Amino acid sequence: MQNGTLLAAVDLGSNSFRLEIGRFEHGHIQRVEYLKETVRQGNGLDENRNLTQDAMERGWACLARFAERLAGFPREHVRAVATQTLREARNREEFLTRGSALLGYPIDVVSGVEEARLIYQGVAHMLPQSDERRLVVDIGGRSTEFILGQQFSANAVASYRVGSVAWSSRYFPDGAFTPQAFLAAEIAAKAVLDEALSVFQRDAWEVAYGSSGTAGAVGDILTAMGGPKGLITRAGLNALQEKLLRAHSADRVRMEGLKEDRRAVIGGGISVLRAVFDLLEIEEMQVAQGALRQGALYDLLDREQPETDLRNATVNALMQRFAVDTAHAERVAATACALFRQAAAPGSERAERKLEWAAKLHEVGCRISHSDYHRHGAYILDHTDAAGFALPELHRLGILVLGQRGKVRKLEADLSDASFALQLICLRLAVALCHARRAPDITEMQLRMEPGTFTLKIPSRWPQAFPQSAHLLQEEMVAWQKTPWELCVLAD
Repeated sequence: MQNGTLLAAVDLGSNSFRLEIGRFEHGHIQRVEYLKETVRQGNGLDENRNLTQDAMERGWACLARFAERLAGFPREHVRAVATQTLREARNREEFLTRGSALLGYPIDVVSGVEEARLIYQGVAHMLPQSDERRLVVDIGGRSTEFILGQQFSANAVASYRVGSVAWSSRYFPDGAFTPQAFLAAEIAAKAVLDEALSVFQRDAWEVAYGSSGTAGAVGDILTAMGGPKGLITRAGLNALQEKLLRAHSADRVRMEGLKEDRRAVIGGGISVLRAVFDLLEIEEMQVAQGALRQGALYDLLDREQPETDLRNATVNALMQRFAVDTAHAERVAATACALFRQAAAPGSERAERKLEWAAKLHEVGCRISHSDYHRHGAYILDHTDAAGFALPELHRLGILVLGQRGKVRKLEADLSDASFALQLICLRLAVALCHARRAPDITEMQLRMEPGTFTLKIPSRWPQAFPQSAHLLQEEMVAWQKTPWELCVLAD
């Protein structure tokens, strides 16, 4: 990454969408521009957990405006991340398909724990270097993240389905503030967050930080009330709640420091924050400057090189957890990647890295069942918490793992995507060629890709020398029949 490079992160939160543009300079990212729009998608989920048309239209309109500012940014310099509302929405694919097209960049829905990890990276990079043990709390619109960390390492992460938008609509639906409503909201929040006590107890951290919207809004109000800048105290929260109760309703609240876009969700945000203070025995919390969007920017830097890409370590950890035969996994990965490089277009390094991960994890389901290990492997990847990965990335790896054997035409995948089709055939060929759990000699093999056709050239003597492998290649040609692709194996 060269000094002066512009990077951008888009945070699709439940309350607001944000665009952060930064310039990379000597290992750090300096803010160039920041845009925020209150979209309140979290209020747009109906009783069936589908986004309403109005909620989708609000989001699409915002993304279209962001796209104008992002015009000309290379794809690898932009990261768009969606959180709890789109994790919940059953019709999220409809929103994401059009939203990605309007924005001009793919939108990654991240798991709660991955959101927490990115939040911590954003906070840590905006704080002075210190060995202090930190608790970071991020109260979003529909989820709250807890992180224990030190320096740039997040040592424990958790995400809970409680947030300012959700709690405001549930416990203050008409905007009325009553002691009973606050009590019910705090009790309900504690019930959800109670399990955090086993990990995030008071002796596990030294300094508490609050990041993102709710903490920032409360910090601004308390500062305007005469409190220390950037500090939230228990006494300050009590005083703030008293002010809300005296106002009786959200539309009558008049407080210096309270921005208009926070008025409708301030009741839910304060009730959750008070519950966090009580539960984790917090006396004071510092308002952090960093948040998810800064973490996404720094994650772009880490993803640029394989040696700093956290996803490599995550894949290795999954291999260990599920007792994968490491030697064989690396053998299959090396074979698949060698074939991929023969046929891929220049600039396909990222696709090759993802193929390598799928190959290393192709037997991750063997610990559950040997006969159906590909199905179990795909299930594991679709349902695991994997640091560094977005949910669509894990799903795509899962499809590759599922598709390593069997009929290709029965695989629910977009085979019109030439890059994916190439990844899939390289993995399938590698699994077949490594069937004896030995490294195959592919030095004289050549894989080529043309529109609708894969051609694998093998030495003329090869079928006689390796009859079982030749038989498996014949079966592979049959497997690709009735798909948009044809596999030809030519002995030359």
